[in-house]
Amino acid sequence: MTSPIIQRPAGISRTIFIISLVVVGAVTGSVGYYAGGGFRPGPTVTTINGAGATFPYPLLSAMGVNYSRTHLTVAINYNSQGSSFGRTNFIAKTIDFGASDAPLSDSERGQAPGSLHIPETIGSVVLAYNLKEVPNSGLQLDGATIAMIYSKNMTWNDPAIQNLNPNIASTLPARPIRPVHRSDGSGTTFIFTNWMAKSSGGIWSTSNTGSSVTWPNITTGLGGKGNEGVAGSVLGNPDTIGYVELNYAIVNKMKSSYVKNTAGTFVQPTQANSSVAVDSAIASQTLPTGDQSWTSVTLLNAPGANSYPIVGFSYLLVYKELNVVPGMDQTKAKALVDFLWWVVHDGQALSSALSYVRLPQSAVTIDENTIKSITFNGQILQT
Repeated sequence: MTSPIIQRPAGISRTIFIISLVVVGAVTGSVGYYAGGGFRPGPTVTTINGAGATFPYPLLSAMGVNYSRTHLTVAINYNSQGSSFGRTNFIAKTIDFGASDAPLSDSERGQAPGSLHIPETIGSVVLAYNLKEVPNSGLQLDGATIAMIYSKNMTWNDPAIQNLNPNIASTLPARPIRPVHRSDGSGTTFIFTNWMAKSSGGIWSTSNTGSSVTWPNITTGLGGKGNEGVAGSVLGNPDTIGYVELNYAIVNKMKSSYVKNTAGTFVQPTQANSSVAVDSAIASQTLPTGDQSWTSVTLLNAPGANSYPIVGFSYLLVYKELNVVPGMDQTKAKALVDFLWWVVHDGQALSSALSYVRLPQSAVTIDENTIKSITFNGQILQT
């Protein structure tokens, strides 16, 4: 009988989640449990170590749980510490795979010869806010105004915000806006700042984009580590606004802004509207192969009246020749490749319920060819 898919309820405490997995292990006969950086294996388990982005963590966590339920001798140990952490440790070869929402730069690819990009999911960046006067999804913002919020000291009743929100303009308070940003190297920041640079009419500079940027000296601004840190800062502090991946906003029941897209529509951040954007964006560009640069790929500002504008890929990073990774052997290499294959196929069934966008077939085909190219000591591992 096929085992039911478990969806990790992101946003609950890791302690509660660990307890729930111990129960699952007792029922299913699993030899260990996965808790995002805390797998406790049995004696015959092959442990695959990954690290990086918090953006896809809820999905990668659920994938790890479900994979290990049906592959009892394989443990997926993923440490979500941010995209920059994942890229740095991937380049240093201290992990078996990295995860990043920002692709490797040309310089980073030069430091990691033989590196491969495997897009594993697509997510959206939400502008979540904590403002008692405005209900959920009651706030409308555009690129210029969001860039202004992150560039200077503003109050909630600033004319730029009032003009976008005529129905609630009179209720917007004169209190200062407290923008929350990531304090660590972040792929979510990479997606968000690149979108601001494209959408703000020059208010946010194209030179100030990436995983780590220079945040203007806003006296009311706050920093948070990881998507969970930004979500926590917004939830715990009144008059704040911050950017988080869609799953974190939904699970934590955060208020989220409608964002104006290129068609002039204020679009709600939902999985469905993000999926519309992906279909539109993919149709207008040719994706590179896994061994090429992905820096020119963008899903931002896709055309279409219902396209949510702040959408991006998240990537798994692996080496084409796995024998270059210290501690890698034939058994682990085969286990890693089999897991990657499962992620881009069966694992995609978890996407929608966790508010991620399932990979389009064009990306899956590229991933298949990429995974089939991976070797250990010259031996192909997936045919």
